[in-house]
Amino acid sequence: MASQTTKLSIEPREPGHSRATRRLRRAGRIPGVLYGGGDEPMPFAVDERELRHALAARGAVVELSVAGASGTPAVLKDTQVHPVRNETMHVDFLRVDLSQAISAVVGIEFVGIDDAPGVREGGVLEQITRELSIEALPTDIPEAIQVDVSQMQINDTLTLEAVQAPDGVTLLDDSQETVLASLTPPSIDSEAEEEALEEETERVGEGAGEDEGSDADADAGDVPADGDASRE
Repeated sequence: MASQTTKLSIEPREPGHSRATRRLRRAGRIPGVLYGGGDEPMPFAVDERELRHALAARGAVVELSVAGASGTPAVLKDTQVHPVRNETMHVDFLRVDLSQAISAVVGIEFVGIDDAPGVREGGVLEQITRELSIEALPTDIPEAIQVDVSQMQINDTLTLEAVQAPDGVTLLDDSQETVLASLTPPSIDSEAEEEALEEETERVGEGAGEDEGSDADADAGDVPADGDASRE
């Protein structure tokens, strides 16, 4: 559970056009906007490396501070990423009240996959849902919801109904309709193809070398057989 905040220094900036934001990025800074909480939106710039470290730290809440002043608790609401270079282009942060619950989307992390009887029997575990909508205090938002799949058998389907929410977290998705995972039997076609390939390989291996040295194996330029040599 996230019970700590990460501090991040930001600098106010004037709203600019794409040329200004490109200059910021060339200087190693990322443009962003802080909004919500009843205050006016505040455009800002932040060091790209510091932002990356802050977002990688544990905890959903980031304490944004301007010029060393007291921080403003906020959560990341949106990130724009370059489609080719996978670089962060822009970020949006939302001001939050640490005493009021907010909605958030968090990922799902499966645990116990290798211990699942169905997996050990060759079944295929397919993850159907990858994110869940939750409600919690900002400092109680987990990095991910862990789901134990260690008891799944072949042909089992796991729904949200079987998941115990962490303390302080409310799961908002439909518990019966939200399918998290299914465990299907191994593909019969793929097994048959593998067996057929093994049999073909064995047949080719057994036939190799049987015609070596025979007339059928001789090329046009090979030395004539002994019977032909006697006529020379």
